[in-house]
Amino acid sequence: MHNSITNHQTFYNLTPTAMELVDFIDDGEDARHFRFRLITPQSINTPKPGQFFMLSVPGAGEAPFTFTAKPNNQGVFRALIRKMGDVTTALFQCQSGAILGIRGPFGKGWPIASLSDKKIIMVAGGCGLAPLTGLIDQLIAERHHKHLALVYGARNRALQMLNPERLRWQREISLFDVLEDTGETVTSSKNHVLEGTPLDAMDSVLRTLDWTPDMLLLCGPEVMMKAVAKNFLQRGLPAQSIWLSIERRMHCAVGLCGHCYLSEHHLAHHYVCKDGPTYRWDYLQPPEKTE
Repeated sequence: MHNSITNHQTFYNLTPTAMELVDFIDDGEDARHFRFRLITPQSINTPKPGQFFMLSVPGAGEAPFTFTAKPNNQGVFRALIRKMGDVTTALFQCQSGAILGIRGPFGKGWPIASLSDKKIIMVAGGCGLAPLTGLIDQLIAERHHKHLALVYGARNRALQMLNPERLRWQREISLFDVLEDTGETVTSSKNHVLEGTPLDAMDSVLRTLDWTPDMLLLCGPEVMMKAVAKNFLQRGLPAQSIWLSIERRMHCAVGLCGHCYLSEHHLAHHYVCKDGPTYRWDYLQPPEKTE
């Protein structure tokens, strides 16, 4: 006779899969773009753009990060990581060849099917560009969209990340760098450099483009994302056409610990690690109160 708990309860394997730190490059202040290799290729499911993984550093713990490049046939993939806590500090002390752990991929990625034949503006702030990287590469490769522009905000040039990728993208899409402190930045003919925040620069961005967006994707500080989303709502973009990737304290990644619980929104009992991290704007709004 089977135990009723076994019949109705899902059991999660929280044991990491082994991977090797291949190498890294410094990419922005206190940030590195790491290259990892799964010890056993194809040992995890192929991630979709916007999904995340849990990275384990022995003796330090684990933390969530986004794939910037999914594993290839040899199991090699990449992730942009900023040094911010115990796990990342320990990771930054590791040398090439170190054996680490990975769990994932987790969460729900960007709505790729909804982006076909669309005019898309992406707005990212700081390391918030990382969750959009795989999506940008896929859209460029597949060319299913109609137009694509990226607005990338940072406090100054030193804090900009994914520099090689942005140099490559500017040959394919409209790219706007927005810096709070431009210094003596030289503007290239293909890469527009604007001063202020992404919201400050939006009027100029839209004047430069010869098309009006019908999809908006956001990733970065929540204050920035909310401000930009509300600005586009005022411009007439429907809430259903605005998507954002949000961060919460994701500890277990399978919806058990409750650290990433979302409240005060239309969908009850949501956990960012399972139901996000990408959400449509209207799903995140407080439900209307009834008398």
